[in-house]
Amino acid sequence: MKMSKPEFEQFLNDSLNHKQDISPDKDLWPGVERAIATGQPEQTDKPNHGWNKLAAVAACCIAALLTVQLFVGQGEPNSMMAMSDYFTKQKQGLLVQYQNQPALTDNWQQQLKELEEAESAIKQALENEPENPALLQMLSQVYQQQLDLINKVHAPKWQTI
Repeated sequence: MKMSKPEFEQFLNDSLNHKQDISPDKDLWPGVERAIATGQPEQTDKPNHGWNKLAAVAACCIAALLTVQLFVGQGEPNSMMAMSDYFTKQKQGLLVQYQNQPALTDNWQQQLKELEEAESAIKQALENEPENPALLQMLSQVYQQQLDLINKVHAPKWQTI
């Protein structure tokens, strides 16, 4: 039903002038007085068994355990293993590259074996302290010495000029 402006104003005036007394179905004042006297609103008929609190505590504990498991379980990748894999691939690549070229010295394999023994000793020490920066640096230097030895024995600088 669409009203024009004058009809709406007439309807509004009639509604304002005609007072309607809306009374509740029951007397509310005793409840209001009790709430004021005790300082607390009346509780509804919900039983409070404490299960809600227990469920909240259990949910928090489970969330905390999952968070700890997530952070501890995924941790950072082992630096030693990552470095070891990288240098092993490089070393194998160089050995394959130079396998048909003659070496300039005969004892280079003995030197490489000594460097591999040093690598093994450092790795053993890293088992006790996996993120020790000094040991990781030493391991990196041993790996670099192995690669340098293979390169120098098979492709000396005077041949690459």
